[in-house]
Parts: sequence; structure tokens; C-alpha cells
Amino acid sequence: MKITKSEFVISNTDVSKCPKDAIPEYAFIGRSNVGKSSLINMITGRTSLAKTSSTPGKTQLINHFKINDNWFLVDLPGYGYAQVSKSKRQTFQKFIKDYFLQREQLVCSFVLVDSRHAPQKIDVEFMQWLGENGIPFGIIFTKADKLKSSQLNKNIQSYKKELLKTWEELPINFVTSSAHKKGGEELLQFIDSVNQDVKDNFK
Repeated sequence: MKITKSEFVISNTDVSKCPKDAIPEYAFIGRSNVGKSSLINMITGRTSLAKTSSTPGKTQLINHFKINDNWFLVDLPGYGYAQVSKSKRQTFQKFIKDYFLQREQLVCSFVLVDSRHAPQKIDVEFMQWLGENGIPFGIIFTKADKLKSSQLNKNIQSYKKELLKTWEELPINFVTSSAHKKGGEELLQFIDSVNQDVKDNFK
């Protein structure tokens, strides 16, 4: 798939106000500072579609971007935002959960994890929650350019080993580097294949 058109549609904190278009939707979420905005900009070929910042927690809304007029990319607030107050954190958690539990157009979510680190409890717990609620997801390992390939592979295997403690089958995963424009093509091919699989559900 080649993205030829990407446009911002709406930001909000109320799932009932999300777009009503009957097209597939893909949500991107991860811990703050995991490189989510950079990844979104890389796969869309835009430099500032999603706002990047050195300050964690920049994304604080449900952001809908319409891609090629036939699917939505949804940029969700990060979790584990150290710079955000406890009351705001609880608000994020509620509307994030509302989104995942109520959004009928959602066909797949992508949980972004920093490939430089060992499995983080908050990531594993969030994936567990998605699984318990029957929400399909894949894992995107970000910042692959920051490691030697041997260490990268070691960290990814460590993650898979951790997940297999509670999962019978691992979700699909992608290895990306926004700096080196790596992994975006594979990710878009996957989205394209899912779009084909679910097209009859959106007529």
C-alpha cells in the first residue's frame, strides 16, 4: 500500500464523537516517548501529521486521521506519562478504555514498545487487558536503529518469552526505525491485507 492522502479529521475525548464513517480503523498506542508520532509521520510520508515532542505525554486526545479516504489511523494518548497529573491520568485511562471497548470500526490496534528495553510491566499488562477484552492487536518494536542487531534480536526474544508465559500464541509483530525508515512498508502491507479481509463488514 502506498499512502497518497492523509488528513487530520478530529480530536476529542469522547468516543461517541468519533467519526461515523463506515471504514476500518487502526489505533496506535504505547508508553510516552516510545516514538509513536515519529512512526505515524514515517508511514504517512508526512513530517508533522502527528505532533512530535521531547516532552512525554504530548498526545492527550483521540486523534483521527483519514488515510487514502478508506481507513482511519487513530493516534491515542500514551500511558505511563510521568509529566501528567494523577487526575488527568485517570481521565485518559477512562476514555482510552471507552474507545477500545465501544469503537465498532476498530479492526486492529498496535501497541508500540521501545526495542531498547526489557519487557515493561505496564506494556505487558496493557496487552493482557486487550486480550482479555478480545481486542485484536499487534506489537510494533520501535527505535530499532538504536541497537546492534544482536542486541535487538535478544531484546525481542526476551519480550516474546515474557508474553508466552500467559499467551498460547504471540500476536503479529513489526520491527521499525523511523530514523532509518524501516518496517513501515511491512506494516502498511499488513493493514492493506486486513482491509481486504474486513471490507465486506463495512459495506
